[in-house]
Amino acid sequence: MAEVTLRVVMVTQAYRFALDPTPAQQRALCSHAGAARFAWNWGLAACSDRYDAESKWWSGVELHRLWNQIKRTDPGLGWWSENSKCVYQEAFRDLDRALREFVRSRNGSRKGRRLGFPRFKKRGRCRDSFRFGAGVMRCGGRTVTLPRLGTIATHESTRKLARRLENGTARILSATVSRTAHRWHVSFTVQVDRAIPERHARPGSVVGVDLGIKMLVTAVDDQGVVTEIAGPKALRAGLRKLARLGKAHSRKQRGSGNRAKAAARLARHHARVADIRADALHKATGMLAARYETVVVEDLNVTGMVANRRLARAVADQGFGAARRMLECKTGWNGGRLVVADRWFPSSKTCSGCGGRKPSLVLSERTYRCEVCGLVLGRDVNAAINLRELAASGAERQNACGGDVRPGPAGQPPAKQEPGTAVTAGQTGTAAAQATATPTADTHFRSHYG
Repeated sequence: MAEVTLRVVMVTQAYRFALDPTPAQQRALCSHAGAARFAWNWGLAACSDRYDAESKWWSGVELHRLWNQIKRTDPGLGWWSENSKCVYQEAFRDLDRALREFVRSRNGSRKGRRLGFPRFKKRGRCRDSFRFGAGVMRCGGRTVTLPRLGTIATHESTRKLARRLENGTARILSATVSRTAHRWHVSFTVQVDRAIPERHARPGSVVGVDLGIKMLVTAVDDQGVVTEIAGPKALRAGLRKLARLGKAHSRKQRGSGNRAKAAARLARHHARVADIRADALHKATGMLAARYETVVVEDLNVTGMVANRRLARAVADQGFGAARRMLECKTGWNGGRLVVADRWFPSSKTCSGCGGRKPSLVLSERTYRCEVCGLVLGRDVNAAINLRELAASGAERQNACGGDVRPGPAGQPPAKQEPGTAVTAGQTGTAAAQATATPTADTHFRSHYG
């Protein structure tokens, strides 16, 4: 093990705690959530009216000034002082951000799916949440203190954040309170001094990670060790209960108390499924980031995979997108790096032994059989080895434009190649030859992660 040298950097991260409010505090939380929802709808209506008249809308600052003028004169807004003024201000800022992102999405300067125009929020149909951007926000023991709400008990200890606040190594920027199913949570956005190692605890260690439906993670490191982590598949395990709860909810009369109770039971089940999935992902990604300096993953088209109606449920149940985001954060915290292979890199079709590439590989073929060198290996293990060798080659795959990225016709060498990856005439496949890997499955051993 190498000696670890730490460097302190300032990062912005979140601390999330589950609240345990009293009935009076729960009513206050609902009141603040309703005030934030009202401010959003009021600001959106004002922006729509101005856009119809002047072809432009109010900014967040202008909405706040307009609100300060109207709230004291309109008799219908006499209740506004029951809640913190930060709730209204932050709602206007959220609306301003939503409008700006809508414009950026429409003119093509924003990546991702196309955003629609902001919509009005309706109680019971939107998520209850609000934010504090100023005021007294602190924590200690098993309590948190928020503006206007006072001290609220939590289900878990907050001492870790409290110690940082006392030592002066953390500063709370904002606090977002939200409700998921039956439980309220507070998420502190905190600017902290984080100690990050200059080098990873195991410098030079590399692992290729293949995310799949059968196995959540199939990883092969530079020592040839295969690690398979099975996903919990919480949604599939709870489908029968989900169907039963959904049927019970649909049979209740609309607007009745029993329908509200059935909706709460259904929401609790969905929340439990999400929590089980997140727990498994955190454990798997944390183990990989702590054990290996370089982690190589694929740039999966999760949106396109979810569009396939035969695979959508299984893909969503594994949480591929969340795994990529967690690895990106945790590798940096441990002094490592995350290498993302190009979306068109044929990790599954390429032989990890000789570099030959199959023109097609159906999803039902779980064992890779090379027709050139005779390698027989698990499909996911073969893909993980190819991803591991990608980090060893040092090639920049994100910006590559040759056959290694976009496959050409079967049996023809690509027109362009990365330096040193030319394919000789007559060679089967279009991939460049890689370092020889262990060809038999007998030399690999599997470590199952609980």
